[in-house]
Amino acid sequence: MCLAVPGKILNIEGDDPLALSGRVDFAGIVKQVNLAYVPEAKTGDYVLVHAGFAISVIDDEQAGLVFECLKKMDENDEPAAGG
Repeated sequence: MCLAVPGKILNIEGDDPLALSGRVDFAGIVKQVNLAYVPEAKTGDYVLVHAGFAISVIDDEQAGLVFECLKKMDENDEPAAGG
């Protein structure tokens, strides 16, 4: 199974479309990501990232839905109180 995680582009570096990269914020964790597959992306956009490559630009609403699902998964994974 593959998992793509949404992140917000903080900045974009490079002029060559095949070598575009940028800093992407994943809920406080910032990573350098290859943006060659999404040359239309701009600073402030959300992108889905898999294995270090942004594979799609998504809107704020879609990103929010993914964040909600991830939060619910995390809550369901917490041990029950009293153990």
